[in-house]
Amino acid sequence: MLLKNKLNLQPGDLLAPVAGLLMPLAFSPFDYWPLALICPALLFLVCLDIPVKTVVRRAALFGLGLYSAGVSWVYVSIHVYGMTPPWLAVILTALFVLTLTACFIIPPLLLFGLINRKHSLPYWHQALIFSGLWILAEWSRSWLFTGFPWLQSGYALLDTPFQSLAPVIGVYGLSLLLLLVGTLVISLLKTRASSQNNKPALALLVGMGICGALAIPLNSHSWTQPEGKPVSFAAVQGNISQNLKWEPGHFDQTVKTFLKLSEPYWGKQLLIWPENALPVLHSRITDLLAALDRRAQQRNTALFLGLPYDRYDQNGHGSYYNAMIGLGEGEGLYLKRKLVPFGEYVPMQDLLRGVIDFFNLPMSNFRKGPEQSSLLQAGSLGLTTYICYEVAYPDFAAEAAKNSGALLTVSNDTWFGDSIGPQQHLQLARMRALETGRPMIRATNDGITALIDRDGKVLKTTPRFEKNVLTGDIQPVKGETPFMRFGSIPVLLLSILLVLSGLIASRFSGDTTASRHTRA
Repeated sequence: MLLKNKLNLQPGDLLAPVAGLLMPLAFSPFDYWPLALICPALLFLVCLDIPVKTVVRRAALFGLGLYSAGVSWVYVSIHVYGMTPPWLAVILTALFVLTLTACFIIPPLLLFGLINRKHSLPYWHQALIFSGLWILAEWSRSWLFTGFPWLQSGYALLDTPFQSLAPVIGVYGLSLLLLLVGTLVISLLKTRASSQNNKPALALLVGMGICGALAIPLNSHSWTQPEGKPVSFAAVQGNISQNLKWEPGHFDQTVKTFLKLSEPYWGKQLLIWPENALPVLHSRITDLLAALDRRAQQRNTALFLGLPYDRYDQNGHGSYYNAMIGLGEGEGLYLKRKLVPFGEYVPMQDLLRGVIDFFNLPMSNFRKGPEQSSLLQAGSLGLTTYICYEVAYPDFAAEAAKNSGALLTVSNDTWFGDSIGPQQHLQLARMRALETGRPMIRATNDGITALIDRDGKVLKTTPRFEKNVLTGDIQPVKGETPFMRFGSIPVLLLSILLVLSGLIASRFSGDTTASRHTRA
């Protein structure tokens, strides 16, 4: 009690971190999707009628809970595979969580508190502002500091009837739907306990119900149409240990593993080896690549494989890329455009390299590929390719998918270890298939390798942590979804309007509501 009095803690200060800790349960592998509606609504509730500094404190507590639980796999990557001592891995993970909270949770809630302090708006207006700010914060996570587009609320609506809205409004639109419903319910409950008019909140909730109901007829609508015959494929899961993957002495064994697993499947139209399946610079294994090219041509197979790709200027200075190349009946070279900070490049590398082993990882000197990138081709089939982390970017993925018949994403999820990371990563990939109306092959080093249909449904997978090959047929499609045409712009504009609506309404409605900034 003495500690509570000293810190001036209130029930809302306990509810905020609990809501944050529970929210990751809305996503894979748990999939308790109503928590993506309830947890932000609870944060909205505990941020009503309180001073700005208390809003900031509760926002921070929510963010620390959300990211500590939701991206706990970062510790595994840093400690187990980044060769960092446990104590330092804990510190680095904590700094990462603090940075996410400081950049993406506190600023929008601070602005929310400042707006309400100045204008003292009705609860339903506050719900609109809170929801708009939340979506803008989610969107900013897709580009600020190169982006960390993870744990957006809308992913929770996969495998629900509302997922059919994704090809129209995208993941941010789904997030906005969740936020508006949750916060408007809270505002309605609050107005019933006050003298405020609850008709606006009721009207808005009815509007949200109508929008949600549109998902029902859309469940039977297809935005894209099959084109041509299904294409047979085999995706090879080599299960090469991350501790051995980049060891020069283990390269021959890696090649033998992939060749042995692939042997029965030469003759498939597509044969896919995952991200950095051959962890040696392209220029150093030209003989091996030529042999693979001949083998694929002999069997009329398009072989796509991942490897580091190097280029040199006239002065002999090299540039290195995370790449996918096509051999045999496959054509094209794709250079990864969205790099992972510290994993694939080191910000301020002159300062950080050599400090600890984590900043000296063997693949952490890559450069971004060109913004305009052609499709990988397997005969008449054009494949949009995403390497690992790239599949997390909704608008980037939708733009790249234009003119393609199917999607291919390759990854080395070994970095996640035995954590929830791979399931979250697969969920992101499924949303991209759904948003673009395109089937997807997902090939990984140790799982989860999967075949995903154009509705985001997983048709086949291979078990994790074992050598395996996923086989099947993928049906190319043609056409575009509304999200491919317009992206997230409509939802972002609406979110901005929601934020501005409170300011505009307070200016012109003559609202004289007394200040409600009392202790909650």
